[in-house]
Amino acid sequence: MTYGTRISGLGDYRPSTIISNEDMAKLVETSDEWIRTRVGIANRRKAGADETVVTMATAAGAKAIADAGIDPTEIDLVLVATCSLLATMPHAAPRVAVALGIPSPGAVDINAACAGFCYALSFAADAVRGGTARNVLVIGAEKLTDITNWEDRNTCILFGDGAGAALVSRSADGSEGIGPVVMGSAGELSEFITMNDKLQMVMEGQSVYRWATGVLPTVVREILDRTGIDAANLDALVLHQANLRIIDSVARSLHLPESVAIGRDIVESGNTSAASIPLALTTLRETGEVTSGDRMLLLGFGGGLSYAGQVITCP
Repeated sequence: MTYGTRISGLGDYRPSTIISNEDMAKLVETSDEWIRTRVGIANRRKAGADETVVTMATAAGAKAIADAGIDPTEIDLVLVATCSLLATMPHAAPRVAVALGIPSPGAVDINAACAGFCYALSFAADAVRGGTARNVLVIGAEKLTDITNWEDRNTCILFGDGAGAALVSRSADGSEGIGPVVMGSAGELSEFITMNDKLQMVMEGQSVYRWATGVLPTVVREILDRTGIDAANLDALVLHQANLRIIDSVARSLHLPESVAIGRDIVESGNTSAASIPLALTTLRETGEVTSGDRMLLLGFGGGLSYAGQVITCP
């Protein structure tokens, strides 16, 4: 027997400390104009010493559970997408589950860097669809400031911290609220985003920009084809919040109507890797740019170079 799927709740966590472009200019040779022109960022959040991948994931997950209106005991699987957990053992998911009072769920971390949330969302939908789980908690959580080189102005201006979550559940009427995933990778280009021997991120920004603007429009069209809808019938486009220029370039290439909301959470949150898409989703819903029942196309991309995306229905 197969079941329909839906997103039943969303949640987020944003550290209270804000680092502005003016703050960044005190650390490296840069300016507000230089940053806004190249990547579109005005502010980013920085987690404190007591805010970890696990604590931020837990806070976002708690909000998603409350938004869905279910009891934690009804959750069968917890998936945490992250690439910034400094100690890989123990992994984050079982610790998040314990903190949330979820008894003995399946619990695993997924590292597909900035595409991690969309990969995890796909795996969650398959688990629900196939009857393996009734409810799956999917979280993207990152503390990228732990792995940032604060002397490299080309990368330190980009990254922020935070967590976003979605609760994936069975749909009561068997309808599908999470569409088919399109996933892929370009491993031959994986050296564009790497880690140095100090476990700090190193990125060839221009190379990533050229790859993203060249490949992503085609991926978006494939997602639409597999879902069976036209771009004009979308209500929102939510790409990984890597660079505002990438987001706007892809949106222009699709000739979307003005009615389509575009996720631009990067302006105030920076690049939060696996957390960026769920954070952007919560922002769009909180501002009223999307409402329940709206169709939103998600697409994560980044380290690997890996990508994954699907169309979802807003809870």
